[in-house]
Amino acid sequence: MRLAPIIAVLAACIGMPVSAEDVAPSFARDVVPILKTRCVACHMSGAEPGKMSLVPAKAYAALVGAKSTVSPMVRIQPSVPERSYLLHKLEGTHVKAGGSGTRMPLGGAPLPADKIALIRNWIVAGAPNN
Repeated sequence: MRLAPIIAVLAACIGMPVSAEDVAPSFARDVVPILKTRCVACHMSGAEPGKMSLVPAKAYAALVGAKSTVSPMVRIQPSVPERSYLLHKLEGTHVKAGGSGTRMPLGGAPLPADKIALIRNWIVAGAPNN
Protein backbone atom coordinates (compact mmCIF):
# COMPACT_ATOMS: atom_id res chain seq x y z
CA MET A 1 0.00 0.00 0.00
CA ARG A 2 1.36 3.39 -0.98
CA LEU A 3 1.20 5.83 1.88
CA ALA A 4 2.21 9.00 0.01
CA PRO A 5 -1.31 9.80 -1.31
CA ILE A 6 -2.84 9.17 2.12
CA ILE A 7 -0.24 11.36 3.80
CA ALA A 8 -0.81 14.10 1.21
CA VAL A 9 -4.58 14.11 1.89
CA LEU A 10 -4.06 14.15 5.64
CA ALA A 11 -1.51 16.94 5.35
CA ALA A 12 -3.89 19.00 3.24
CA CYS A 13 -6.70 18.47 5.77
CA ILE A 14 -4.64 19.86 8.63
CA GLY A 15 -3.18 22.70 6.57
CA MET A 16 0.30 21.34 5.96
CA PRO A 17 1.82 22.12 2.56
CA VAL A 18 1.72 19.32 0.02
CA SER A 19 4.69 18.95 -2.32
CA ALA A 20 4.28 19.13 -6.11
CA GLU A 21 5.38 15.49 -6.35
CA ASP A 22 2.24 14.43 -4.45
CA VAL A 23 -0.12 16.07 -6.96
CA ALA A 24 -0.55 14.45 -10.37
CA PRO A 25 0.04 16.82 -13.30
CA SER A 26 -3.06 18.14 -15.05
CA PHE A 27 -3.32 19.10 -18.71
CA ALA A 28 -5.73 21.99 -18.04
CA ARG A 29 -4.08 23.25 -14.85
CA ASP A 30 -0.39 22.70 -15.67
CA VAL A 31 0.26 22.17 -19.39
CA VAL A 32 -2.25 24.55 -21.01
CA PRO A 33 -0.87 27.65 -19.23
CA ILE A 34 2.60 26.85 -20.61
CA LEU A 35 1.16 26.43 -24.11
CA LYS A 36 -0.77 29.70 -23.81
CA THR A 37 2.22 31.75 -22.70
CA ARG A 38 4.99 30.17 -24.77
CA CYS A 39 3.50 28.32 -27.78
CA VAL A 40 0.15 29.66 -28.98
CA ALA A 41 1.58 32.82 -30.52
CA CYS A 42 3.21 30.69 -33.22
CA HIS A 43 0.79 27.74 -33.26
CA MET A 44 -2.69 29.24 -33.53
CA SER A 45 -4.49 27.93 -36.60
CA GLY A 46 -2.57 24.77 -37.39
CA ALA A 47 -1.44 26.16 -40.75
CA GLU A 48 1.91 27.26 -39.31
CA PRO A 49 5.09 25.15 -39.44
CA GLY A 50 4.50 21.99 -37.46
CA LYS A 51 0.85 21.98 -38.57
CA MET A 52 -0.67 22.07 -35.08
CA SER A 53 -2.96 24.43 -33.27
CA LEU A 54 -2.07 24.78 -29.62
CA VAL A 55 -4.99 26.97 -28.59
CA PRO A 56 -6.56 25.39 -25.50
CA ALA A 57 -9.60 23.92 -27.27
CA LYS A 58 -7.46 22.14 -29.88
CA ALA A 59 -4.14 21.49 -28.13
CA TYR A 60 -4.81 18.06 -26.64
CA ALA A 61 -5.96 16.54 -29.94
CA ALA A 62 -3.05 18.20 -31.77
CA LEU A 63 -0.52 16.70 -29.38
CA VAL A 64 -1.49 13.39 -27.79
CA GLY A 65 -1.09 10.47 -30.17
CA ALA A 66 -0.77 12.87 -33.13
CA LYS A 67 1.94 12.05 -35.69
CA SER A 68 4.70 14.60 -36.01
CA THR A 69 5.03 16.17 -39.45
CA VAL A 70 8.86 16.20 -39.27
CA SER A 71 9.71 13.06 -37.28
CA PRO A 72 8.75 9.39 -37.24
CA MET A 73 7.52 9.92 -33.65
CA VAL A 74 4.18 11.06 -32.36
CA ARG A 75 4.09 14.45 -30.69
CA ILE A 76 3.11 13.00 -27.31
CA GLN A 77 3.28 9.27 -26.61
CA PRO A 78 1.39 8.78 -23.33
CA SER A 79 3.57 7.24 -20.61
CA VAL A 80 6.69 7.28 -22.84
CA PRO A 81 8.50 10.64 -22.73
CA GLU A 82 11.47 9.29 -24.71
CA ARG A 83 9.13 8.65 -27.68
CA SER A 84 7.38 12.04 -27.41
CA TYR A 85 8.70 14.39 -30.10
CA LEU A 86 7.37 17.54 -28.43
CA LEU A 87 9.48 16.82 -25.36
CA HIS A 88 12.56 16.38 -27.58
CA LYS A 89 11.81 19.74 -29.24
CA LEU A 90 11.58 21.40 -25.82
CA GLU A 91 14.78 19.75 -24.56
CA GLY A 92 16.75 20.42 -27.75
CA THR A 93 17.34 16.70 -28.41
CA HIS A 94 15.01 16.51 -31.43
CA VAL A 95 17.69 16.19 -34.15
CA LYS A 96 19.30 13.27 -32.34
CA ALA A 97 15.82 11.71 -32.09
CA GLY A 98 15.31 11.86 -35.87
CA GLY A 99 13.66 15.26 -36.17
CA SER A 100 14.66 18.57 -37.66
CA GLY A 101 14.46 22.30 -37.16
CA THR A 102 15.25 24.28 -34.04
CA ARG A 103 14.57 23.90 -30.36
CA MET A 104 11.23 25.25 -29.21
CA PRO A 105 9.97 27.75 -28.40
CA LEU A 106 11.29 29.44 -31.51
CA GLY A 107 12.84 32.86 -31.01
CA GLY A 108 12.64 32.74 -27.24
CA ALA A 109 14.49 31.39 -24.29
CA PRO A 110 14.11 27.66 -23.71
CA LEU A 111 11.45 26.65 -21.23
CA PRO A 112 12.76 26.54 -17.68
CA ALA A 113 13.78 23.08 -16.48
CA ASP A 114 10.87 22.92 -14.03
CA LYS A 115 8.33 23.51 -16.84
CA ILE A 116 9.92 20.81 -19.01
CA ALA A 117 9.91 18.47 -16.00
CA LEU A 118 6.23 19.21 -15.46
CA ILE A 119 5.42 18.28 -19.07
CA ARG A 120 7.59 15.15 -18.76
CA ASN A 121 5.75 14.15 -15.56
CA TRP A 122 2.38 14.70 -17.25
CA ILE A 123 3.49 12.41 -20.11
CA VAL A 124 4.76 9.78 -17.64
CA ALA A 125 1.38 9.95 -15.88
CA GLY A 126 -0.23 8.89 -19.18
CA ALA A 127 -0.87 12.38 -20.64
CA PRO A 128 -4.43 12.50 -19.28
CA ASN A 129 -6.89 15.02 -20.65
CA ASN A 130 -7.72 16.44 -17.26
